[in-house]
Amino acid sequence: MNRYRTALTLMRIPFSIYLMPLFWFALSTLAAFDVWRALAVFVILHLLVYPASNGYNSYYDRDEGSIGGLKQPPKVTQQLLHLVWLFDVLAVALSLLLSPLFAALVLLYLLISKAYSYSGIRLKKYAILSTVVVTFFQGAFTYGMVQVGIGLTAQEVLQTPNLWFALVSTLFLCGSYPLTQIYQHNEDRRRGDRTLSLLLGIKGTYLFAAVSLAAGAGLLLWLYFSMHQVRNIFIFLICTAPILYFFSGWVLRAQRDMRAVNYDNTMQMNKISSICISIAFITITMLRFLTD
Repeated sequence: MNRYRTALTLMRIPFSIYLMPLFWFALSTLAAFDVWRALAVFVILHLLVYPASNGYNSYYDRDEGSIGGLKQPPKVTQQLLHLVWLFDVLAVALSLLLSPLFAALVLLYLLISKAYSYSGIRLKKYAILSTVVVTFFQGAFTYGMVQVGIGLTAQEVLQTPNLWFALVSTLFLCGSYPLTQIYQHNEDRRRGDRTLSLLLGIKGTYLFAAVSLAAGAGLLLWLYFSMHQVRNIFIFLICTAPILYFFSGWVLRAQRDMRAVNYDNTMQMNKISSICISIAFITITMLRFLTD
């Protein structure tokens, strides 16, 4: 049992909070939704799907240094793989209770996440391919998957302006994804993984992240403006101001001292951006329901 408890740590369930903004974003663009279905989707994704992906990644990476959510990860054991398969089965089984399409999307997400880490495929070795796959599946694909789980049809998900909002989610992921790799260059180089951050370098990673995040924010604000949702523009700008403040300060500190490019600052960036963006979209959702 101790080995299973250790293995559960490597599934990094608390780390799922960093992917929470996408769930709230998908809700914030809907005119109405069933609260209980939304809660079920949240549980399936954040307590089963994401941890299963984290655990599988840890099983094949066998990191010796800090990883997302764990500064000192324990050693990997076979029990970790047992938990991954259990979480996979539970995620798909519970998804079937919502809809067959949602279960199929969850299964596809789980398979792609395994291809990212599995030694026989290991998409992680290829900087551009892995970036395209991760940003699409953790961005636009997950955005649509959440809405399907809540009850939308495929046709409703694929209509505009919903597709533009899905693109926003991918642009945000495109900005945040290389930042999660920025402190792991030595570890990735040792394993032979050609990550995007390693390809871009430290300064290139910061620049790429800034451009991608700015593009996502710009498109989102334009969508709000074109849909006459000016209130949402102010909510988003106010709530995300701390992200801009921390990111700018982090970049300046890194220019003076490369030791600032470390695990602690990366996790702080993830934490601030996750909390601030979640607050923005939760506020937008709540105000719409209170005022409509």
